[in-house]
Amino acid sequence: MVFSSHLFLFYFLPLALLVYYAMPRRGKHVALTLLSYGFYGWANPYFVFLMLFSTVVDYFCGLVIAEAPLFGRDPIFALPKGGARIRRQKTALAVSICTNLGLLGFFKYFNFGVDSFNALAQALGQEGWDTFWRVTLPLGISFYTFQSMSYSIDVYRGDAKAIRNFTDFSCYVAMFPQLVAGPIVRFHEVATQIGRRAHTLEKFSRGTAFFALGMAKKVLLANPCGKIADMVFEAGSATALDAWFGATAYGFQIYFDFSAYSDMAIGLGLFFGFVFPKNFDSPYLSRSITEFWQRWHLSLSNWLRDYLYIPLGGNRKGARRTYVNLALVMLLGGLWHGAAWNFVLWGGIHGAMLAFERAQGKDSPYRNLPAPFRTAITFLIVTLAWVFFRAADLRSAFAFIANMFGAGPRQDGTGLVGGLIYQPYYLLFFAAAALVAWRAPQTWDFTRRLTWPKAAYCLGMLILSIVVLTSQAFNPFIYFMF
Repeated sequence: MVFSSHLFLFYFLPLALLVYYAMPRRGKHVALTLLSYGFYGWANPYFVFLMLFSTVVDYFCGLVIAEAPLFGRDPIFALPKGGARIRRQKTALAVSICTNLGLLGFFKYFNFGVDSFNALAQALGQEGWDTFWRVTLPLGISFYTFQSMSYSIDVYRGDAKAIRNFTDFSCYVAMFPQLVAGPIVRFHEVATQIGRRAHTLEKFSRGTAFFALGMAKKVLLANPCGKIADMVFEAGSATALDAWFGATAYGFQIYFDFSAYSDMAIGLGLFFGFVFPKNFDSPYLSRSITEFWQRWHLSLSNWLRDYLYIPLGGNRKGARRTYVNLALVMLLGGLWHGAAWNFVLWGGIHGAMLAFERAQGKDSPYRNLPAPFRTAITFLIVTLAWVFFRAADLRSAFAFIANMFGAGPRQDGTGLVGGLIYQPYYLLFFAAAALVAWRAPQTWDFTRRLTWPKAAYCLGMLILSIVVLTSQAFNPFIYFMF
């Protein structure tokens, strides 16, 4: 079930709000948890048991780490930060991390591992592993495993207290607004809100504006740009102009698709009283790849920084180790996005650029250029890297890169692609996407103080999006695949 669907808009969401607000305070988390399990299990009910298993493991690990009795009403205190931990606490943390990474590794990377092994065996003239079954990737497993795992780590570090109420913890893990595509809400960011939060008209109004603008991004910008990208990437061959147009369109699609989902998730969270962190900060305004990752998918960037980069040593162990850590984190970040070598290479490109910029420091070759040129260079690098993110495999990615520089082979019908993608409808929304990406205010800032004109604008965008949605057959959510 996706947010930009009639099923969600006209059936699930009204039912969820009605049930949630009809419940007494102590029953709201029960209602929200059950609704979230229903939302998650809509596509495949069996995946609910997988998420429940992860939830149960992390719940008990959190209590063991906090040295809290499994039963009772005694208050649970946060562990001292930086204090020594006994073997039982370390074991509980290891169980939590290994369980979540084990689930993620098996379901996301089993097929990738088998295919890679068979490809290597074939290249060496050997027989591969003859397996007749494939593993289906559960929706959102990349997000909820990271989110649930952050609970155990935060309790272990002393950044948060463990939760005794299992329903409260289940609500945190399963909360449907950000369950299947983020933002990755770390436990210490909402721990206080889980215990007590306010439900106000101001929050609900801002949540409505967030949701409306997110819906507009998705339906009016991401979907048309996505259609352009699909036509070019699936054409087999393209002229240099068409290839650049398709790659840029994909850059707009993935940005507006994912930031739209984040906006809608933040808006839905406000409906239920939760304030989720910002997930995007106008990333295409970045003047370097370093700045890009300070603006793009902030919840993942911060997660990787706090739970991987810093524990690896960050920049505290010398320049060479810093470059290795940056490259390793981005390689793993690429692999987190998708189980294929093109995602690994995408992460490697960004990791190499981060290390390069760190090594150059103030002597960076484009640091002294005017700001618009730095922004353009950064967008160019990001766009080229997106090709590896979008392409079906490495061979397709390199072929597309060749097309972008006029070196690709020409096939019969190559010129016909232009007749499909340069239609007024696509050009209009492509231009609108560029305008919004570089000139429009962020949703986070725009909705901070709502006025009647702003409210009317948001309502108009929501109505227009719903009207357009009725005629759109193309409505994918990219990050549902990750």
